[in-house]
Amino acid sequence: MTNQPTPTGITPQAPELFTWEFATDPYPAYAWLREHAPVHKTRLPSGVEAWLVTRYADAKQALADARLSKNPAHHDEPAHAKGKTGIPGERKAELMTHLLNIDPPDHTRLRRLVSKAFTPRRVAEFAPRVQELTDHLIDQFVQKGSADLIHEFAFPLPIYAICDLLGVPREDQDDFRDWAGMMIRHQGGPRGGVARSVKKMRGYLADLIHRKREALPDAPTPGEDLISGLIRASDHGEHLTENEAAAMAFILLFAGFETTVNLIGNGTFALLTHPEQRARLQTSLARGESALLATGIEELLRYDGPVELATWRFATEPLTIGGQHIAPGDPVLVVLAAADRDPERFADPDVLDLGRRDNQHLGYGHGIHYCLGAPLARLEGQTALATLLARLPDLELAVDPTELRWRGGLIMRGLRTLPVEFTPGPSNRSSHPSSY
Repeated sequence: MTNQPTPTGITPQAPELFTWEFATDPYPAYAWLREHAPVHKTRLPSGVEAWLVTRYADAKQALADARLSKNPAHHDEPAHAKGKTGIPGERKAELMTHLLNIDPPDHTRLRRLVSKAFTPRRVAEFAPRVQELTDHLIDQFVQKGSADLIHEFAFPLPIYAICDLLGVPREDQDDFRDWAGMMIRHQGGPRGGVARSVKKMRGYLADLIHRKREALPDAPTPGEDLISGLIRASDHGEHLTENEAAAMAFILLFAGFETTVNLIGNGTFALLTHPEQRARLQTSLARGESALLATGIEELLRYDGPVELATWRFATEPLTIGGQHIAPGDPVLVVLAAADRDPERFADPDVLDLGRRDNQHLGYGHGIHYCLGAPLARLEGQTALATLLARLPDLELAVDPTELRWRGGLIMRGLRTLPVEFTPGPSNRSSHPSSY
């Protein structure tokens, strides 16, 4: 389908958005929007009205446009509605001052403080730990011959990894797993459960920051954890408040786990439903090659990525996107999933091709808000998929794909469960990840 304007005088009926049917496969609706209403105003399930940007060129422009602020203070809705435009519970827990909610110069300052934790060198040093966690989690279910790859694998792997990176003690990491589990369930948990979990996480992080500050050595040690690094920076003139430090740790945990859960879950599902591509990757891995794994992760990010819509932006002045006037205060949501299937940018966009070369997808954003943790997420995704295919070579879905359900929510795209079967294999069962 090519991007052609709607003929004058014809107003085709827009598809229904944000239903359960839409969540299962949003791509036909996004194709319709790209063709007929590429910048489309809609009422979200929360009641907030926002513009959806669906074409690749418009999306890339919007993601880098300084007139679109990340600060919810620019939203022109009444104050009570502002809580509907961010992460549930973050406002009440005083966790708003993080990278997803601020603009330069504060964004520049805070991003600089944490960027060194995600350099290629630091991520490479972390690779053995990611492999260790991956193998341990597979050990827990490999002898059963079946598993739910979301709850038993894709979910715990990034939680334990990001906790290690932040410096959460191993004995406390199961608490984080429980809180994160409530946050990721969104509508599936008890009423108010997300806000309570965020509040508990906020209290824990404040206490952890205090304890680490008290015990911080005079000089940094090799591989110092990220929270200690934030404390050290704030104690040496960077003016990082305790709220900023707690909010930074919170958003790194929040953004650093759910995106990777979905990358592993969506990626595995795509491979299991495209057997020829899965066989292609397994053959490549068996030869000891890494090139197809690297391009394959990028293609999985483009084809059915973990982030469906980029996080909130608010117009600070009148502007035009894709020929559409946007008024000051209007919320703008860039639909990454739609942009990454734009036929004006990608050849055969609805085809999964693990060897795709021209693949400048927007799965991790674009511009100054490009995902800081993308190198770590790529490492975790590559390690998880390569190890699954190597250790469980006959892995297959245990249910019909139509029986799978996708989680409700606006920003993220991920499966609730992913039941699989395989021939039971040997386990090198060890202790819980938090104890080694």
